[in-house]
Amino acid sequence: MTRLDLGRRPKKFGLALPLVLIAAVAALGIGGYFLLPKFEWRAPEVKITPETEVLGLNPLEIEVADRGTGLESLKVSLMSAGAEYPLADERYETRVATKKLTVGLSANLTGLKEGPAVLEVRARDGSLWRFFGGNEAVVRKNMTIDVSPPSLELIADDPYINFGGSGLVVYRPSPDAVRSGVRIGRHFFPGYKAHPRDPNAYLVFFAHPYDVPETEKAALVAVDKAGNERRIGLAYTLKDVRYKKSTISLSDEFIQNKVVPLVSDVAARQASAKDIFIQVNRSLRKQNEDTIKALGEKTRPQMLWSGAFGQLSNSKVEANFADARTYLYRDEQIDTAYHLGFDLSVTKRYPVEAANSGVVLFVGDLGIYGNTVLIDHGLGLTTLYSHLSSIDVKVGDSVAPQQVIGKTGETGLAAGDHLHFAVYLHGV
Repeated sequence: MTRLDLGRRPKKFGLALPLVLIAAVAALGIGGYFLLPKFEWRAPEVKITPETEVLGLNPLEIEVADRGTGLESLKVSLMSAGAEYPLADERYETRVATKKLTVGLSANLTGLKEGPAVLEVRARDGSLWRFFGGNEAVVRKNMTIDVSPPSLELIADDPYINFGGSGLVVYRPSPDAVRSGVRIGRHFFPGYKAHPRDPNAYLVFFAHPYDVPETEKAALVAVDKAGNERRIGLAYTLKDVRYKKSTISLSDEFIQNKVVPLVSDVAARQASAKDIFIQVNRSLRKQNEDTIKALGEKTRPQMLWSGAFGQLSNSKVEANFADARTYLYRDEQIDTAYHLGFDLSVTKRYPVEAANSGVVLFVGDLGIYGNTVLIDHGLGLTTLYSHLSSIDVKVGDSVAPQQVIGKTGETGLAAGDHLHFAVYLHGV
């Protein structure tokens, strides 16, 4: 100790040192809070749809998700015969949590041939893990490249079809076809392996619908697993059928007694008579037709009927199929609709007969159609019986031709007692 040290007061740190230590720990904690997530170690997740081993004209959807720092890059390639064929190669300056890509075969994949290949998906995130290199997910899937469509043989078809009517085609697709039938406009009618004498032949009943232009023709198609399609245009003469046009005046009494009760929403019932009718005629009608469409696609793959279909006995046709109806309310045109069926009348509560043999597919209330029975006749064919006052069958019952299934009535949007009868092919 020197003289200078003598008499000097010893240093006192007081609270300074603990405060410094606390600040240092806080700084480390804050830094760790912000930096540690950047070092996350979870690799991206890759999903490929559909789950198929064949790649052709149908594209694949690649979905990649990263729950951490987000994706930095995504690369999709095909490996075949020692060569690599890029399908997608993307980098993201701004990290993304999920990414969807649609990839498929294109014309610029020069040299790619049919046969075995490997689909490879590489996805890397923006993590600082692995010495700032990030986490990488690599998914490889064995595939078969197939760009050859299935073969298709037309055996027999109808030379004449009514506009709005139906026809029958008999054909034979190759075994690799997974879907076949007739396509026209937005409609598709699938075929059934139901030929009585040829186990490899298919039958398909199809319609030239009333709302498809007369100039458009149907085509027989067959599609394989890879999405390759073979198409044969059908040559038939479309017989001219003129559908009627009618104008219907709506009364306040009809709207209050028949239309308003079909609206289930309390608030919607407070609207004007005009708006209530439009809601029912458009929205509820579409819901009902969608239900019929969905039911019609569940028919049995065998023919359940025999012989010709019969009209309700002693009945008179009051309204025809595909009548174009215009609705007037207080002399104002407020809406339109097509009448999809026949209105048949006899007397009140007349016994309703099944048009042919089949199995009951639906029983219940169907909005504008009221109490309804839908009978499945197989091979996509169904018949509908609506506005019934009573029903004598249940779902799953087998019915015979002319068997009584209920009685006529005026439920739904019926202005009087009658049977609304309609024939559908796959809900069309």
